[in-house]
Amino acid sequence: MKPDNDGNVSEFILLGFSEDPELQPLIFGLFLSMYLITMLGNLLIILAVSSDPHLHTPMYFFLSNLSFVDICFTSTTVPHMLLSIHRESKATTYEGCMAQMFFVCVFAALDDFLLMVMAYDRLVAICHPLHYMVIMNPRLCGLLVLGSWIMSSLISFLQNILVLRLSFCTDLEIPNFFCELKLIVQVSCSDTFVNNVVMYISVVLVGGGPLAGILYSYSKIVSSICRIASTQGKMKAFSTCSSHLSVVSLFYCSCLGVYLSSAATHSSQSSSTASAMYTVVTPMLNPFIYSLRNRDIKRALNAFLVKGTTKGHLS
Repeated sequence: MKPDNDGNVSEFILLGFSEDPELQPLIFGLFLSMYLITMLGNLLIILAVSSDPHLHTPMYFFLSNLSFVDICFTSTTVPHMLLSIHRESKATTYEGCMAQMFFVCVFAALDDFLLMVMAYDRLVAICHPLHYMVIMNPRLCGLLVLGSWIMSSLISFLQNILVLRLSFCTDLEIPNFFCELKLIVQVSCSDTFVNNVVMYISVVLVGGGPLAGILYSYSKIVSSICRIASTQGKMKAFSTCSSHLSVVSLFYCSCLGVYLSSAATHSSQSSSTASAMYTVVTPMLNPFIYSLRNRDIKRALNAFLVKGTTKGHLS
């Protein structure tokens, strides 16, 4: 902890999961494995979608964007943590912490917005199947993704601007393995009233808004499915939503766990474990959820892997 003369700081201390030196190699190995699995799984989803013409549809366009965001999300936190363990130093620069906080906010919000967009896509596919390709045209799909990026960036930029005006005196230890917005604001010695108000409004907009959109979409989807006469038709319609529902449940349950954990305790281990659920575990599991519960993705992945193996043998 090094306070500057102007009341600002040059570094923060990220406490991480444990201060026990004997546990550091285990933590390093575990998170390196999860990071590599996340990268491989999401890259395979992107490559499978891009290589199979049958998957060049709005649903899989949004899925590949979600996979890209998940790669970026995990890459914002895990490599820095692994480097800190390797260097045996928990310190991170002020500038690095602010940058990390910005990108964590951007990609967390993007995950949220993309899940809402994917729910809308399923709504149109099930409730308006005959007009699906007309409504979900490439221009609209591009605008929905672009709008998600712009909204996420603007909200995160506002949060960062408000944090940059704060001063930090002492007790600059962050009970987490990355620079999380809420924890950074908590260790400031400035008046954080405006920050807290904007932060909670942002949580309502970024968390509550997309969640409300998802719930509305699925209420319409369920209503439409109930009107289908055959049981087979109902199962087929529901199967197109099952993967998305699983990802939504995982994402929101992990985010809820983070806020309940931070409200109940300030323990570094508890905060880090809860945060790891939505920054590391969720992005790692998403490709498995989609590949295991989606026949088209399974087929595309098999074709892509077989094609790659065949090329390898020929060369």
